[in-house]
Amino acid sequence: MTVFDDDALHAMLAGIPQWSGDSKGISRTVEAADFRTAIMIVDDVAEAAEEANHHPDIDIRYRTLTFHLSTHSAGGVTSADVDLARSIDAIVNSHGATSDT
Repeated sequence: MTVFDDDALHAMLAGIPQWSGDSKGISRTVEAADFRTAIMIVDDVAEAAEEANHHPDIDIRYRTLTFHLSTHSAGGVTSADVDLARSIDAIVNSHGATSDT
C-alpha cells in the first residue's frame, strides 16, 4: 500500500472533513448521547474493522470516542485508512453522535 504524502492526504481529507491529521495518522473525536451508545458505536466499528481487516486505535472516555487511523505496516496513512474513516463516519452518523469540536 502506498502512503499518502501530505498534499494527497489533504485532498483526501476534503472528502472526510471531520477527520484531521497528517501523513502519519488521521483522527476524529465524536460525542455520543451516552456511554451505552458510545459502546454500541465501538462495537459497530469493530465489526467494520474486522470486515476490512484494518483496525483503528480507539480511545473511550465516557461518551467521547477518539478514533485514530494509520497503516502501521506501511508507516502512514493509506487508502485503507480513508476507507475505514468513511465507514466510521457512517456508523457515527447512524448513532446520532456529533463531532466533539
